Amino acid sequence: MTDYFEVHERDGAARVGELRLESPRTTPALVDDVVEDAGSLWSADREVPEGDDSTLTVLPHRSFPGGTAEEVQESFAVEYPDVGYPSVAVISSEGAADHGTDAYAVSDVQSITGHGAALVEAVVSVREAIPADTALLFSGVATPRNVALLAYAGVDLFDETAAVVKGTQGRYLTTDEAYFLEDLEELPCSCPACQKPREEFTREDCAEHNVNALEAELGIVRRRIRDGRLRDYLEGQARHDQWLTAAMRELDSQWGYLEERTPILRDAQISAASEDTLRRVEIQRYADRVTSRYRNRFANPLVLAPCSAAKPYSESQSHRQFHDAIQWRGHLVSMTSPIGVVPQELETTYPAQHYDTVVTGRWSADEKEFVAKVLRRYLERNADTYPYVVAHVPDEGYRDIVERVEDGWEGEDLDITYTVPRGGHPTDEESLSNLAEALSGELKYSKREREHNTVRAIADYLLGDGAGDELFDDIQTTSRYPKIQVRDREDTQLATMVPQYGTLSFTLEGAKRWVETDAPVRRVEIDGFVPHGSVLAPGVVDADEDIRVGDEVVVEGPKAFGVGRAEMFGREMAGSTRGIACEIRHVEEK
Repeated sequence: MTDYFEVHERDGAARVGELRLESPRTTPALVDDVVEDAGSLWSADREVPEGDDSTLTVLPHRSFPGGTAEEVQESFAVEYPDVGYPSVAVISSEGAADHGTDAYAVSDVQSITGHGAALVEAVVSVREAIPADTALLFSGVATPRNVALLAYAGVDLFDETAAVVKGTQGRYLTTDEAYFLEDLEELPCSCPACQKPREEFTREDCAEHNVNALEAELGIVRRRIRDGRLRDYLEGQARHDQWLTAAMRELDSQWGYLEERTPILRDAQISAASEDTLRRVEIQRYADRVTSRYRNRFANPLVLAPCSAAKPYSESQSHRQFHDAIQWRGHLVSMTSPIGVVPQELETTYPAQHYDTVVTGRWSADEKEFVAKVLRRYLERNADTYPYVVAHVPDEGYRDIVERVEDGWEGEDLDITYTVPRGGHPTDEESLSNLAEALSGELKYSKREREHNTVRAIADYLLGDGAGDELFDDIQTTSRYPKIQVRDREDTQLATMVPQYGTLSFTLEGAKRWVETDAPVRRVEIDGFVPHGSVLAPGVVDADEDIRVGDEVVVEGPKAFGVGRAEMFGREMAGSTRGIACEIRHVEEK
């Protein structure tokens, strides 16, 4: 039972939580003052008696003194019940295990900090071994420059040791550099310690400044986590040190670890300001789902078009011109960096309308390679559903990508018509005329067909390949796109499209229909109570491991059946002892 730590907000592996002390602390945080001298509670001859499962209830924020017994260093978890502090197990990153404590301190963190791959391997292995609702402590390594990366990886607690030691050595720390104090003509900070004249500024003042800078950076990190934008910040911050950039990229390669912890939707906009954005979980997940779950249901030709700055694309001036020329005779799919390809049915689905990118008119080699890969996978899955392909794209970047896919195509010949003249623009009169001409003779699809296919495509994207047909084969839709209501033939409402995220919100009848089909169900099993408003983690008996934050979930127990939205990922729901597991939208008593 975690008594002293609770997670409140999440941004991937990073969390804002509460360390419940006499004066509660919001994490990620420094914890030096939790006890005056945790190190005094450790001694070289201290041994854990066989079978003793009591735990030490302080935060040991320092490395072990020399000679501390090996068994203590690797699995010490002894509790003094009269001490009102969180219990902490001090563990090695190798062979980490659950000791039932509130927090875990990694004893060998000094040896892995500065090495991207080693750091990531250590954090991931420890995080996977300990409960999700426990705090992770890294002692003696946090600086203003690296603490954002450490928090992004999943570390919650830090101490002042590194900042103080470097200060007493005459190293003046900022978020981008560690300066030798004697090299500074002026102090680039306005914290209380830096108010002294430069000639009176001592190494003790430098240590105080370093701690202030570390605290300030942690404040920024907490704000970024709450906003869901820590990654945007980190892509710039990590550039200040090569090992931090390496660690960020190593984390991106840990797909299972980050994807499980990354929500399927959020309010925050993705700032696509560097090529590292292409490796973000949200981007890779969207590309993977579009190319493995989405199935074209239109009989019309495919029309490839450039994206637009306005989101969703259909509301932009350029796409309105495209639609005027297409006249519902072609299926529009937009090409874009960093998303890849966006079928018109998924243009509102996160993150397709939640990103902003740097517009220069020039594509990098990495961008071309990524979008070409996604387009190729999309066509491999869907090419046989289109009679032919119309590429309404300009020369720079877009046409290069289409031609790259066309030249490397190994299936039956792709019938591609290019409608934008060399050197032309997609909204030129000649280009739009060519687009209309390329689709002449094609039958228009109806508004109803578009809406039905949109609902089915979103269901496929959210739940799995084929879910749309399983759930919504025989439906009717009301209201106007994108605020579509889904009803069965008896006019019972099943779901509503949520334009803000491009998702589906199920009613109770829709949830009942969901569990009766073969579509993959995201199920949360609860204890014998009827939830109202939310389900807390202690009330969860079990949860499907493929649940992600933001997923629609069916909530069912001996006394209740309901539907809502996940606030934790599946394993976290099943293993946590505190926090909101999911929000309930509709519930009925059995």
